[in-house]
Amino acid sequence: MLKHLFLSSRPLSWVNTAYPFGAAYLLMGGGLSLDFWLGCLFFLVPYNLAMYGINDVFDYESDMRNPRKGGVEGSVLDPALHRPTLLAAVFSCLPFVLYFLVTAPWMAKAMLVFSLFAVVAYSARGLRFKEIPVLDSVTSSLHFSTPAWFAVTLLAGGAGGVFGVGAGAGSGVLSSGVSAAGVLGLIAFFLWGMASQAFGAVQDIGPDREAGLKSIATAFGARGTVAVAVALYAAAAVLMGLTPFPLDIMAVVGLAYTANAVRFLSIDDASAERTRAGWQVFLWLNYAAGFVLTMILLAGALL
Repeated sequence: MLKHLFLSSRPLSWVNTAYPFGAAYLLMGGGLSLDFWLGCLFFLVPYNLAMYGINDVFDYESDMRNPRKGGVEGSVLDPALHRPTLLAAVFSCLPFVLYFLVTAPWMAKAMLVFSLFAVVAYSARGLRFKEIPVLDSVTSSLHFSTPAWFAVTLLAGGAGGVFGVGAGAGSGVLSSGVSAAGVLGLIAFFLWGMASQAFGAVQDIGPDREAGLKSIATAFGARGTVAVAVALYAAAAVLMGLTPFPLDIMAVVGLAYTANAVRFLSIDDASAERTRAGWQVFLWLNYAAGFVLTMILLAGALL
């Protein structure tokens, strides 16, 4: 049972939600507080178990047809494990959610509820945002960007943060306490999330169509969806290029994601599975991006 829960939580992707929260919290000047550690822990494991566990339960039919399922990219859950997985997701999240609903400012509470709604709405029967082309990419991006938004709302109006992201950090600071550079970074990250979901959906065109599932990839086709992903990655890179040094270094990382997707602009639906190679590169690019951003954070702390 624990093995299936572990695989359902997508351990390779844990960093994709915990890191945005932690980085945004530090950039806002929050420091290594209790909220920081609890937020990082929540978005590291319980949040991912909820997000991907719910997905594995309600995507069982298509997952059985998907050759990349059954390992670190997702477990094909036996129906007998569906209820335990949903219960584990709820009860692992509950202590953290209750803590923040009691202690957080009202904007952060609303953001947390919104984030969890997006997690449920993406996969759960009766909502299934993942089967509404374009909305699937938007909702998936919310999964990765709302942890950062939650960190910002936890600290909005607080002391100034690194690189002028916090309130009071200079003339570039907006009324919400987030600088213009911070806004550009958050928008870029949201576009990155949309691009990543769209690009990842291409490799699943075959299994999704066999299962009767809709997605941005089944609607636009492999070539069109890759083109959308390339455009979104490039836009994210451009936005990061507009931020001040050293944050603008992240534009280079954005161009790496763009280059990875560009390689597949010539594919068609019949060869859509070829993008799996690009998706595997994407998984490692995430770690490279995290390393670069960590170095930027450390540099900002020392400057």
